[in-house]
Parts: sequence; C-alpha cells; structure tokens
Amino acid sequence: MRKADNWKDYELIDCSDGERLERWGKYILIRPDPQVLWSTPKTNKLWYNADARYLRSNTGGGRWEIYKSLPESWGINYGELKFNVKNMGFKHTGIFPEQAVNWDMTAEIIRKEKREVKMLNLFAYTGGATVSALNAGAAVTHVDASKGMVQWAKENAVKTGVADRKVRWIVDDCKKFVEREIRRGNKYDIIIMDPPSYGRGPGGEVWKLENEVYSLCSLCAELLSDDALLYLINSYTTGLSPSVMSYMLGTLVRPKFGGSVSADEIGLPVSQTGLVLPSGATAFWTK
Repeated sequence: MRKADNWKDYELIDCSDGERLERWGKYILIRPDPQVLWSTPKTNKLWYNADARYLRSNTGGGRWEIYKSLPESWGINYGELKFNVKNMGFKHTGIFPEQAVNWDMTAEIIRKEKREVKMLNLFAYTGGATVSALNAGAAVTHVDASKGMVQWAKENAVKTGVADRKVRWIVDDCKKFVEREIRRGNKYDIIIMDPPSYGRGPGGEVWKLENEVYSLCSLCAELLSDDALLYLINSYTTGLSPSVMSYMLGTLVRPKFGGSVSADEIGLPVSQTGLVLPSGATAFWTK
C-alpha cells in the first residue's frame, strides 16, 4: 500500500465506529467512512471537541452539525499546492487527501521529461491532480461534468499561482469529450481518470463504474500519444479490485506501448494507532 504521508495541513487523527476524526488546517471534522468497520476506544479528546460533524440520515444523505464557528471555506497547503476546503453536502470537503501519493508520482514523471507533457484529467473534480501537474510544468486539459467543480478547480489554480499556465477547463460529460477528442485526432502523454462509483448523467442515464469503466478505458487508450508516459485509474468501489484494473491496462495499453502495469491500494496513516486506513485503489501503466 502506498501512503499519503507527506501532509502537514491534513491529519487523519483516528477512525472508529464508521467515522474519521480529521484535522483540516486548524479545524477538526468528523466524517463518516464505510471502510471503518472496527470499534476502537475513542480516547482522543478531539472526538468530543470537533468543530463539525457530518451526520448521515436514515433516509439517505445527511447534514453537517456545526459545533463551533466554521468559515464557509478555508485554505490548506500540500507543499507548494494550495486548496480551498469547504464542508460540502454529502460529507465532502473538496479534497481527497490520499490522492497526494498520485499527485507526487505524476509530478515526478512530468519533471523528468525535457519536453512539454500534455495531460488529460478526467472526472477532475476540484483539480488536485490538475494543479499538481500544472505546477510540475505540464499542459493540462481538465474535464468534469460539474460547472461548480470546475470553477472550484480554477480557484485552486489561482491560489497555487498556476492559473496562467497551459490549461483548458472543460465542463462536459467525460465519455462524450473523449469520443470527440478521438475524432479530432488529439493525443495526450498522460491520462488520469478518477470516475465515481455510481452516478447519473445530465440526461438521467445511470453510471455504474463496473459496467462502464472498460469501454471508457478502451476509448482513452486511443488518445495516448506515441510518447505516452502514464495512464492512471482510481477506484473507490470494492467491486473493482486493483487486480481487475491492472488486467484491463495490461490488455489495453501494454501490448501497444510496452512498459509496465502496477496496481495497489492507497491509504492514509492514522496518528492514533500508527496503522493505515485503506482509501481506494489505483492502477497505472507507465512507460
């Protein structure tokens, strides 16, 4: 398992009874996490002195319960990267901190190249990977179906000081965008995709990752340049194991481009126990 252990402004303090106890900058949040199946003693006093807690509803969804004065948004840093954090609906904050291990890996690949690297970031959310890649020197195409998320990503790019770099901000259905890029003949050296496990498209069509991911990966493979460097897929669903994603990349990418395929879990270190909380999986092909 690869650990996101370089954070200073984020900390997973403890996790128990289906919840995480986290520090985001100077604020303490408690959020639900279905992976936390264990019930360990909540001896850390911050469990009882948090700034806010997300409470799930029995009928679906939930709400934030604010215990102290909490701003609408606040900033956190990851090295040179700067992000706005907000306590959004459905427990989110705008950052998946475990993805920092993938930001670092991608940035290192970009910096080693003595040429401009073109990157496509699909389901790009609030732009963690985009901002990191821009900071490393890549030209990035950022695609997400949510106008609000793309605007948030732009704000993060401004905060980090990379908004003037080569970047295209696209509000679109990712699969339709990829199909158009194939017709246009556009190519990318790096493709990153972080698709949701389940969702609905603009027309109400159902997206289920296990059913859609192979066809989307097949299309994306057509966008890889002759000098491709990295193709990375993230998954948060237990229905799509690291080995399954690895096999897909092994059949779709490696026969044409060579290179190697790897897959593993990514996780967050837990300060209270010294253990690591699994937080999804990543499969990636590299040159």
